[in-house]
Formats: sequence, C-alpha cells, structure tokens
Amino acid sequence: MRTDLAKTVLILLALMATPLATKAWERGKVETFATLPPGEAHPEGIALDHDGNVYVVTVAANKPETSEGTLIVFDPQGEHPRTVRIKGSSRLLLDVGFNPQTGKLLVIDYQSGKVLSVNPDTGVSSVFMTVTGKNPGLDGMTFDAAGNVYVTDSHQGIIWKTGPGGGEGVAWVKSPLLSPTRPAPRIGANGLAFNKERTALFVANTSTDTIVKIPVTGSTLEPGTPEVFVNRVGGGPDGLIIDEHDNIWIACNQSNEILVLEPTQGRVIAKLGDFGGIDREGAPIGLLWSNSLVFRGDDVLVTNLSLDLGAVLSQDQRTIDGPWAHQVKVHTISKIRKRIPESPDLELAARQQDPAAPLH
Repeated sequence: MRTDLAKTVLILLALMATPLATKAWERGKVETFATLPPGEAHPEGIALDHDGNVYVVTVAANKPETSEGTLIVFDPQGEHPRTVRIKGSSRLLLDVGFNPQTGKLLVIDYQSGKVLSVNPDTGVSSVFMTVTGKNPGLDGMTFDAAGNVYVTDSHQGIIWKTGPGGGEGVAWVKSPLLSPTRPAPRIGANGLAFNKERTALFVANTSTDTIVKIPVTGSTLEPGTPEVFVNRVGGGPDGLIIDEHDNIWIACNQSNEILVLEPTQGRVIAKLGDFGGIDREGAPIGLLWSNSLVFRGDDVLVTNLSLDLGAVLSQDQRTIDGPWAHQVKVHTISKIRKRIPESPDLELAARQQDPAAPLH
C-alpha cells in the first residue's frame, strides 16, 4: 500500500512539473483591402482622411531613379480613384500623414532627406521640414496634440521635431538605442507613437528587434532618457501604432505578422496574420514584408512592401522574404480585424505573473 501511495505521489509531482498545453495563437484572417494599379509597387506609408479615404506612398524601386514619388488614393471600399505624382520628390517615399491641427498632408522623402507638404489632389509640393547631418534616413512620423511633428532618422539615431508650420528640424532625442547596428536593412528608428496620456513615446528599432521607450514630461513634452522597453520583437519591427488601451501594435516585416504588446511589461498578447505564399495572379497571400499600419474602424490596414532587397541593393543584403517578394507581380494593402483574440491560458499566465496587469 505504501508503494502504491508513493507511486501516486510521484505521478502527481510529475504532472505538476509538466507544462500545460496551450492553444496556438489565433492569428485571424488577412484579407486584401486594395490592389495597387498596374505599374505601381512596394507600398510603404499609409494614412486616412476624415472621410475614410486611404492614402499610400510607395518605395518605387521598380522605376527609374529620376522618377517622381507616387501617392495612391483609395476610397473607403478599396477602389482606386486616382494616382498622384508628387512634384519635386524622389521615388523613395516612406511615410505619410495628415497633421491633426493644420490638416496638411505630409510625406517623408527618404532619398532627399526632407519632409514635404503635398496637395493630395494635384501633387504640388513644398518643403515642410529639413534636417542636418550626413546621409539622414528620415523614416517614420507622428504628431502631438499641438500639431508638432516628430520624425525618426533611421540612419543617425535621431528623432527630429518641428512645429506645425515646419522649418528646420531640431534633434529632440538622439541615442545609440535608435541607431542601426546591422544591415538588411540598415534601418534603426522606424515607426513611433505616443501613448494616450503622452507620458511616453514608443519607437521601433528595426535593426535590433527592439522597442525603445522615451519618457515624456510636461505640457511641452520634454523627453527623458531612452531605454529599451522590450527585446526580440518579431523579425524587423517596422510600423508602430497604439490603440485606445495603450496596447502597442507592431508590423514586423520579416516575420510577416502584427505583434500586439501590452503597455506595462511589453508582454505579447496577440500575434496576427502570416504569409501564405503567392497566388496565381502574383499577389501575396496574407502579409509579405508587413510594413506600415493604421486603424480603420474595426480593421487594421497594413501595407505589404514586398521588396526584394537583395535584388535592389546586393545579394549580401538579401532577406528571408526577398525570394518571395521577387515573385510578386500584384502589390496589395491588407486588412485584418482589430481584435485581440481571447486566450484563457494567456490570461491565467499573466494574472499569475502580475495580478494587477491589464491585458486589454
């Protein structure tokens, strides 16, 4: 009898030491919101206007170097009413956004190292912001409530700031944590967004797979010392936006997914989307080099850059998505439900680690 009891105790101890099986991530369904018109490729920045129209700029590496940049407009249903050539711009455009105070449409011209103010109907542009330094790499853009503009410099490890009227940018923050440390692509500070209370700015560093947190204080949003908020964020964290619960949504360009992190510890609470190959028309199935993202009602819209970096630069810059991107003939904007799937296992684990930490 003692032997049986001992065996029972040993079995119970073994079961207690065995991790419980958990469900796989519920990644949701990626659908195509819009298709770029023939001849247009590599969508990058994305923004919405008040009427729900969608504005996309491209990294037109498929065009001659002397080409002007491209702004493509879609209506709320994903139909394509017009394509606009941006006068005086290069072909390599990275981000686009409407200033919430002035209503101006601003576009980051990566190749020329400037931010342009653009007429979205005619494409007439003027220089909105300039910066200094050798080979700046202007990349992501966000705004504060006063209409000040913040732009990441992915080469120099700087966040530039200018007022609602533009002008020469001031180095608001400079840090090695915002600099690139490895190639393919050699992009440091990328997408960025303030939390709801504007007590912190979160920045994706693509080259280091980190999210950097910059504390912010006062009505003038004075920056504190940057720190790494969380490491090992997917493969190539790129675009970054923050929802009404301060959860951080990140498009990861080499793992072809959206990661959602809760704002207290950077714990991942959702993994959305995936890559499923190339369809018969030459369009990516799901996400391929998921790049910039924006909330639109109950959906998240995501640009699929689909860029073969090895073919554009050199084979030593080739990424794991490059050979797939080389097959793409039809370039797309994806959409997926803005939803954090319920997971009792994750909820339980989170509560055991930090009972006060909210998941949603």
